[in-house]
Amino acid sequence: MVEPEQGTPDGAPGEQERRYPSTIGGMFYLLVLATVAVAITVATLDEWRTGIRVMGGALVFAALVRLVLRARDAGMLAVRHKVLDALILLVLGGLLIFLAGSIPDQPGGF
Repeated sequence: MVEPEQGTPDGAPGEQERRYPSTIGGMFYLLVLATVAVAITVATLDEWRTGIRVMGGALVFAALVRLVLRARDAGMLAVRHKVLDALILLVLGGLLIFLAGSIPDQPGGF
């Protein structure tokens, strides 16, 4: 019977300890996620237009990062093909920015 190696949870030889996030795209994903969380907080507590614009800007930034990084480095930003991922993020981010600027103020509203 072979004894498992010390230091690895499942005894697999040669496995290195995993770093989180393990790709540069994972770092950007966490940055975008944190920015969206801040934007939601700003939209909820203070000025909704500013929060929505920041959220849209974070999605546009994610689209640009997805276009620049290779598929193996993109981490959780890579879901489909590079162009399709970037296009979806760019359209959603652009629409959020556009809508935040185009909705008129409501008299007596929030």
